[in-house]
Amino acid sequence: MTEPAEELLERVRGWVDEAERVVVLTGAGISTDSGIPDFRGPQGVWTKNPGAEKMATLQHYVADPDVRRRAWRNRLESPMWSAEPNDGHRAIVELERRGKLHTLITQNVDSLHHRAGSSPELVVEIHGNTREVACLDCDERAPMERALARVSAGEDDPACRTCGGILKSATISFGQGLVAADLERAERAAHACDLMLAVGTTLAVFPVAGVVPIAKHAGARVVILNASPTEMDHLADAVLLGPIGPILPRILGAARLQ
Repeated sequence: MTEPAEELLERVRGWVDEAERVVVLTGAGISTDSGIPDFRGPQGVWTKNPGAEKMATLQHYVADPDVRRRAWRNRLESPMWSAEPNDGHRAIVELERRGKLHTLITQNVDSLHHRAGSSPELVVEIHGNTREVACLDCDERAPMERALARVSAGEDDPACRTCGGILKSATISFGQGLVAADLERAERAAHACDLMLAVGTTLAVFPVAGVVPIAKHAGARVVILNASPTEMDHLADAVLLGPIGPILPRILGAARLQ
């Protein structure tokens, strides 16, 4: 994949250097270098297997025990548990160390930003996380490891041990509302930033994708870095098409341009 022209990288790096309140929005594309496939890319989970999207849709998950069984098996076998943060995640940590990161909004549920060293108080996990399971009936939460241990021991659809309700990962599925406080925080950050950087996201999932036009209309510069064009490229002051792992450190200060 061809990297953007050096002049464009230099210009964007200059904008980062000038910025005081950078908001970063990350999607699945930032984690592909860690071995976690994205969803809508050419090799994406849903591109290759459209039926897999059912497991991420609350209606199907609740109604169909077979969907839940397959979801638990997928969780158990997910590459997420052995994945390590990559240079893209670490570059955002470097941006924080420079005192420029206002908020990191992530659509990802893999916790790699936390593991890379991003401060939890700066991270908004807009789609939840897989570190916990939640009961859909009593809302009790527990560590994911406990539920996966039950699956490994032979329970193919473990139920809540408190009320017998349906358990799922503490992620936001299709058909499930976002946490209002998280969305409000993301939108406030978009209003406040002077640079919005969208990384590894197609910007096709709302309402979180709406933070990009919010930032633009509030006067911030918008930079989009993705492997392929997005639905909001027309709003961007700069679009960087190329591999995230090598490019992001170069524009965020973690590596000097050669």
